[in-house]
Amino acid sequence: MSIIEAIFLGVIQGLTEFIPISSSGHLVIAQYFMNGASSHLFLEWINIGTVCALLIFFRHRIATILRTIIQEKDYRLLRNVIVAMLPAGIVGFLAADIIEQNPLFASPWTVVATLSAVGVLLIIIEKLPHLSPITEEKMSTKRALCIGLAQVCALIPGTSRSGSTILAGRAMGLSAARAAEFSFLVSIPIMLGVIAKLLIKAGDRAYLFDNAAVLLVGNIAALISGLLAVRFLMNYLQKHPLALFGWYRIGLSVVLALVLLIQ
Repeated sequence: MSIIEAIFLGVIQGLTEFIPISSSGHLVIAQYFMNGASSHLFLEWINIGTVCALLIFFRHRIATILRTIIQEKDYRLLRNVIVAMLPAGIVGFLAADIIEQNPLFASPWTVVATLSAVGVLLIIIEKLPHLSPITEEKMSTKRALCIGLAQVCALIPGTSRSGSTILAGRAMGLSAARAAEFSFLVSIPIMLGVIAKLLIKAGDRAYLFDNAAVLLVGNIAALISGLLAVRFLMNYLQKHPLALFGWYRIGLSVVLALVLLIQ
């Protein structure tokens, strides 16, 4: 892989990981048209850049959470984050090899279907029934588990981790901005788990050392673009609904389907 390709994929990862338009979907599309220029290990290793973007952006929020736990012995938010991360973490850990080897998960047609389906939900979510308004600190474990179960769907390319959890968060009574923040807090330990899993396997560590240059460049690109994306989304959701991202997903799915049919 060239440095230019690494930058390109890193920027896509950073921009689309946090905005609910699906990073995995965009990366599948990019790889399809690049004739599979990168391996799945490259895409997993550049999670370092995106998780660093979250840690930097939410550093004050994380510090506040830690102070609340230590000083006030209030574990409610930590409990909800753990409950919400467990379903996707367990399924992802147990089924990672199956997902990687199944051609359905690498198919651009899968991305077409999931882009459009989640896009419709993002457009109509404000019109669907919601549970009573709540904050992430006061949310029950049942609501947190529902958000976690929704995140399992993000293992399918094109669904979007942030999209599935934000949609579930809205249905569980969180505002769009609070649902996005909770989604990102939940994704931090999952991303760290993915990185830890890579460090355990000798073959994955060897890939890191053999491709250090492109991985460094890709992670820097993912970090910078990720910071820009999460800042944009958090500011946008303070005043706007999710429909814009739904229309984008539907438009992209139509364009992608036409390109695939023409080829």
